[in-house]
Amino acid sequence: MKYETIVTQPVIETDRFDLRPLRVSDAGLIALNAGDERVARATATIPHPYPPGAAEALIARAQAENRSEDVWAIDASRVGGAEVMGLVSLARVDRDQSEIAYWVAPAFWNTGVASAAVEALIAANPHDARTIFASVFQDNPASARVLTNCGFQYLGDAETHSVARGANVPTWTYSRKMR
Repeated sequence: MKYETIVTQPVIETDRFDLRPLRVSDAGLIALNAGDERVARATATIPHPYPPGAAEALIARAQAENRSEDVWAIDASRVGGAEVMGLVSLARVDRDQSEIAYWVAPAFWNTGVASAAVEALIAANPHDARTIFASVFQDNPASARVLTNCGFQYLGDAETHSVARGANVPTWTYSRKMR
């Protein structure tokens, strides 16, 4: 029997959903949604096809005491919605700096879920970051709009390796000053 690990990261409530730590029972929905090629190709780290056990490994890393990244499920079950609409994370990259990343299941694209999740995480600022960074692939202007709508400023171009694409992909990098 697998037991849930109590993770020391806050639950962030919004009117539409909660951002909550991952739990073992999320594995099926994470695998289903992250296994969608459209989701994987929009991220740097999700492989396609999504291998068996990858969701469980993600959850174990997210629950580890010594983790450098906090991961939240976008969970609308409290208001009668889906239990895992996507994930949003904050990785500690340097003193007083974090990097935000997110993906949303295709069923919830163009509904404002990503913007609302990023806004909620920024408002909570659980890492007490001075600056939050983000990058998106240049062929994903919808994710760039999420960032600019949430107050991020364009910093410049770069490139990041995409596991699903098996190639380096041009990115736009953004930052937001928090204090």
